[in-house]
Amino acid sequence: MSDGPDPRGGFPETIPDLLEWRAARAGSGAWLFFEGDSWTLGDVVDQADRFAVGLAERGVVPGDRVALLVGNRPEALFAWFGANRLGAIAAPINPALKPVEVAGLFGLEGPHVVVVADEHRALAEAARALLDDDASPALVTPAALASAGAGAPRAPVRPDDVAVLIATSGTTGAPKAVMQTHAAYALTAEAFPSWVGVDASDRLLVALPLFHINAQAYSTMGALGSGAGLALLPRFSASRFWREARRLGATQVNAVGAMIQILLDTPARAADREHAVRVVYSALALPEERHRAFELRFGLAMTVGYGMSETTFGTVWPRGEPPRYGAMGRLRQHPRLGTISRARVVLDDGSAAPDGTTGELWLSSPATTPGYWGDPVQTAATIVDGWLRTGDLVRRDGDGWFTFVTRKREVLRRRGENVAAAEIENALLSHPAVAEAAAVGVPSELGEDEIVAYVAPRAGVAVDPESLRAWVRERLADFKVPSVIHVRDALPHTATERVAKHLLK
Repeated sequence: MSDGPDPRGGFPETIPDLLEWRAARAGSGAWLFFEGDSWTLGDVVDQADRFAVGLAERGVVPGDRVALLVGNRPEALFAWFGANRLGAIAAPINPALKPVEVAGLFGLEGPHVVVVADEHRALAEAARALLDDDASPALVTPAALASAGAGAPRAPVRPDDVAVLIATSGTTGAPKAVMQTHAAYALTAEAFPSWVGVDASDRLLVALPLFHINAQAYSTMGALGSGAGLALLPRFSASRFWREARRLGATQVNAVGAMIQILLDTPARAADREHAVRVVYSALALPEERHRAFELRFGLAMTVGYGMSETTFGTVWPRGEPPRYGAMGRLRQHPRLGTISRARVVLDDGSAAPDGTTGELWLSSPATTPGYWGDPVQTAATIVDGWLRTGDLVRRDGDGWFTFVTRKREVLRRRGENVAAAEIENALLSHPAVAEAAAVGVPSELGEDEIVAYVAPRAGVAVDPESLRAWVRERLADFKVPSVIHVRDALPHTATERVAKHLLK
């Protein structure tokens, strides 16, 4: 653990240091806002301390994983910061997952304890029931932790220690847990405000889920880094979004493309501009017509960037330069440390792609994941000599601007979530009547993927598409369920006997 920021002008390098550093510089005004309540940074430090005491009483020690099934509530932050204070690793989980999916994450991450809100307790208990008793984590409520005393021990925490595990879909259908370090969050805390132009006078609105890297590293850490306030929404609702933004006094918000499309598709209202939001950060880029329409209708500016669970230092539109609609921007760099991020565009043969030619984007920076928890094979395949293979195909022009082309991996994007095609296919193949299955993504009106599945039944067996959808819904989160399932006598194949998904698309 460091003793705090370097008096010569450094910046905290771990989350516990950053939280206490910012709290020491904040006044007595509210920092965190949720529904009708608010907390100063001193209150947040106190709550994190109490949660840490409660976790320590339950045997949590440095390196332990603390799973979070809390949703978008202040208690998710208190538990995260409390775990990190002990040198433990926070592992937030999407409460929209089904018990078998949550059990898979419990088995992968091996949490010592699960912090679970009352409304998600049934999910946690159902997931635990699928595990062996010796692998079943203990459950504790936020209220029980909040009632603990003060004075939690401060464990030694180094910048390269893992702070958070971020659950994501693997291309094989098995879950992955991205390891992100304290250094990555601290670097992002200092840099994000400069990328989007926020300072201590702003209030950042969290409409994205706290189990995502965006809400964690960009919004939460960005607020700590800049001194801006932080307002939480329990969930994104298009019909209430601008009213809530106005009530919470938000001036900046992060969004994914689907949110922008949904907000644009709501009926126009006289109150569309009655809010204080001045800048929206969105990923990925929209067509120029839709981008301009959003800015004009809601009276704000929108900037664009690209990042991943594996790295927060992707690309962003440079401030002060004319927008290039449809582009991802240039490499993000650090306002104090300068050039710390590099990129390559790589062809299939491993050579560098000439400018204007499509290739896979490889990234390297100190904010890159060290790999995937408990998965050295996937780590070795993704991190090569310090370079992160993103699996995304891009083009770079002579000015260093990048444009997204498509995903190289079979990972679909739906409702702001990554979905592995293999997950859906495995669920379909578990049905006794299905001999072969394939899931593909087709463009939707929201700018993401609509999931369509094709199945071939076993000989002599009839298959009902809606019963198959119900089968999948019992096993996977709702956002992973195909919108439609087509039944075919046989699926097309390539010369190597793989399903020819390009023909299905």
